[in-house]
Amino acid sequence: MAYKKELWGTMPDDSKVYLYTLINANGVSASFSDLGAVWVSMNVPDRNGEMKDVVLGYDSVENYLENPPHLGAPIGRNANRIGGARFTLNGKEYKLFANDGPNNLHSAPDLYHSRLWESEVEEGSLGTSIHFSLTSPDGDQGYPGNASITVSYTLTPDNSLQISYHMVSDADTIANFTNHSYFNLDGHDSGYAMNQRVWIDADTFTMADAVSIPTGEIVPVKGTPMDFTEMKTIEQDINQDYEALVLGQGYDHNWILNSTSGEVALCAAAESEKTGIRMEVYTDLPGIQFYTGNFLGEGPAGKNGAVYGRRHAYCFETQYYPDSVNKPEFPSPLLKEGEEYGTTTIYKFGLIG
Repeated sequence: MAYKKELWGTMPDDSKVYLYTLINANGVSASFSDLGAVWVSMNVPDRNGEMKDVVLGYDSVENYLENPPHLGAPIGRNANRIGGARFTLNGKEYKLFANDGPNNLHSAPDLYHSRLWESEVEEGSLGTSIHFSLTSPDGDQGYPGNASITVSYTLTPDNSLQISYHMVSDADTIANFTNHSYFNLDGHDSGYAMNQRVWIDADTFTMADAVSIPTGEIVPVKGTPMDFTEMKTIEQDINQDYEALVLGQGYDHNWILNSTSGEVALCAAAESEKTGIRMEVYTDLPGIQFYTGNFLGEGPAGKNGAVYGRRHAYCFETQYYPDSVNKPEFPSPLLKEGEEYGTTTIYKFGLIG
């Protein structure tokens, strides 16, 4: 597999920032930066063989340093929300920064996607991988333990983008990573995306309160607008007068995936009738946050000057459930001292059959 590395810009301290592009034998390509280990582009063929870039992103280092919607970003140490911006671990309370009302969202401040990561390119059995590595010191973002983190991207011969996350800490801590890419299968710059179809392999979701923290109630999706067990357009039910949708201003919820074995399995899919592109999502994690870009519109212009507005894209954020650190009944994001956190999510691109 081919790849290229090019100088992309500089950090405020004049450190160099590079853009890496993987290209497989089918001409499919994916680009990433060592600034934030962000996923910048994904060029896949539509039904006419024309390449479409289907992930939202920016053209410059300066815009990624801003990046309020977290476009393409790996999120850690904890993705999603922690209620009250605090949690207790081993009898000690840890206070986090409240950046989402009373809650902490995506482990802000000093987000990982605003930092420069170490990078390494490796040839493997599945293709070329880019490994981005970061050391997170004890107390970073409010979390305990010195952590060694690696996020790896592999573009495979079957047009899949595999993301693997690894972390080891010298103290008990939290590990719950995701990727915050926004997808539009009509092309990143094509606008409104809610006419695209989505399927999610989940019979239940976690009900959330007015500030998007799970109440602990597990709600069946059947008979509600939250049911994606049969593929449907996103817009079909998104404006229903249903409490979860009203509070979330659209879809921004955690679905409990039916595959609970801990092995990588198909959990969601999206399709565009316009381009014929289909994307499948595979993960070994227990939950997925399906977010419909309800608050897109902040921040700089996108690639080639594209305007990214409300509901112009959607995210499939594989994860432990929101606030799981404070909900002992939920799968736990606790990482014990010296143990390895390892998880994989795959986004596979093809055409509607």
